[in-house]
Amino acid sequence: MPVSTAVASRQDVPVYQTGLGIVQASLTVGIRPQVDGTMQDVVFVEGQNVRKGDVLARIDPRLFKAALDQALAKKAQDTALLVSARKDLERYKALVLLEAIARQTVDHQQATVDQLEASIAADEAAIETARTQLSYTTIRAPNDGRIGIRSVDPGNLVHVSDAQPIAVLTRIRPSAVLFSLPARFLDDVRGALAVGAVEVTALDQDNLRPLGTGRLLLVDGTVDQATDTIRLKAIFPNDDERLWPGEFVNARLLLKTLDNVVVVPSAAVQRGPKGLFLWLVTGHNTAETRQIKTGPSSGDLTVITSGLREGERVVTAGQFKLKRNAQVQIRATLSMSPRPEGVR
Repeated sequence: MPVSTAVASRQDVPVYQTGLGIVQASLTVGIRPQVDGTMQDVVFVEGQNVRKGDVLARIDPRLFKAALDQALAKKAQDTALLVSARKDLERYKALVLLEAIARQTVDHQQATVDQLEASIAADEAAIETARTQLSYTTIRAPNDGRIGIRSVDPGNLVHVSDAQPIAVLTRIRPSAVLFSLPARFLDDVRGALAVGAVEVTALDQDNLRPLGTGRLLLVDGTVDQATDTIRLKAIFPNDDERLWPGEFVNARLLLKTLDNVVVVPSAAVQRGPKGLFLWLVTGHNTAETRQIKTGPSSGDLTVITSGLREGERVVTAGQFKLKRNAQVQIRATLSMSPRPEGVR
């Protein structure tokens, strides 16, 4: 019988678990007006990278400048009245010592001075409020990031209560991936975190092309009882910006590495009435079966925990026509190299 074979070998096998995830920006801010007014100018270009503090847009400041000037004038007026009231108070204090006026007059003048001092304190608060409102007419970037699509053009009236922001600022360096795994892997994940940093690789939706390598940031505090899954979050430097917010990816988490274990191609493992077994090729090119126990699978390799020794030849194709002690013809021998794509 013609068969394909592979030689059982010892390798270090990384054990992975893969879950579907979605990319999240490390920061997402909706750029909104903080005062009502007419959009006078939009400075940014859609898709532009901006720095914290950069001017993005301007709202017509004239009404707010007038309110500030009015508050400053009110303070000046109250300050002048306070100077006059204090001088009157000093004169009244001197006259009361000569018993030229009643004590009640001094008390009344003292109350007037206190009232004006309080008015000036209120004026200063009004000035600060007006100055803050005026500063809001210049919209600046609150953080570094990339500006998205503009939703408001110059000349439109904008309001604080507008549901749609002027634009959305996102920072994708670094980026995060939020993904889920079956809850049965919770202890394995926590054990890996206890040892040190846990590596996570983001792969494309075909689970073939790596998009970035990061580390596990956290495991959510509760298990989702509806789906019996746990949510995890990984952080990626994303310097090349290959991860994009909202993109679906496969997050491959490295749970552990099995050192120097016997592995065979997964295609060699068969299931029968008595459990898992392999077809072997003896030194006389005859076929025989061997009951085995397996560990995790990584990519196209399966770990054999018992029943097989290093160097033995296993059949990877053509098993269905084999019989015990049948003569076989080896038509191909597969080479084995780990290509991990997840744990099965």
